[in-house]
Amino acid sequence: MHTPSIRLLLIDDHPLVRDGLRARFDASPNLQVVGEAGNAQEALARAKTSSPDLALMDISMRGTNGIELTAQFRDQFPHIAVLILSMHDNAEYVRQAVRAGARGYVLKDAPAHEIVTAIERVARGEAYYSAAIAARVVQASTLHAPIDSLTPREREILTRIAHGLANKQIATEMDLSVRTVETHRLNIKRKLGIEGQAELIKFAVENRL
Repeated sequence: MHTPSIRLLLIDDHPLVRDGLRARFDASPNLQVVGEAGNAQEALARAKTSSPDLALMDISMRGTNGIELTAQFRDQFPHIAVLILSMHDNAEYVRQAVRAGARGYVLKDAPAHEIVTAIERVARGEAYYSAAIAARVVQASTLHAPIDSLTPREREILTRIAHGLANKQIATEMDLSVRTVETHRLNIKRKLGIEGQAELIKFAVENRL
């Protein structure tokens, strides 16, 4: 009996990485790459036109990163499962990805068969985490702190706030709109329960940002 193909959207800002993934998946009869994207704007557009079942998402991308984009997928395309494929074996990134809506997290250097297994399980509605990732999450589970509630982008912005940069300067440095920076700043304050600029700087210094 023929197994329906899992329709994949590859999201990574390195074309060579996408080419390598496509080559891997072409060898799997139940996987079909229906679209590729190198940034958030392309990914959202492809999600509308290619009707994927699953988005294979990198974290480190210029502009909107993979965790932020995962949250956008959760809000705009809740029917599309998101599986993070990243080089970062960092428990904090895993927690942030899960909070953003990712259903799994697998490392880029994992064997091809493991990545395929992760795709199949996440597409079935299950969760999947690389063994190394699961171990790190367990080890870090007792170390949760307020800083863990911030996304990588929010931490970057908080670091710049701590250096005294205004929203416009931060927007220029990070290739973002001023409105986006303002939204991140509000989210940072809300998550940390902090109101003033001085408190933000104090928090950043105490957490070695």
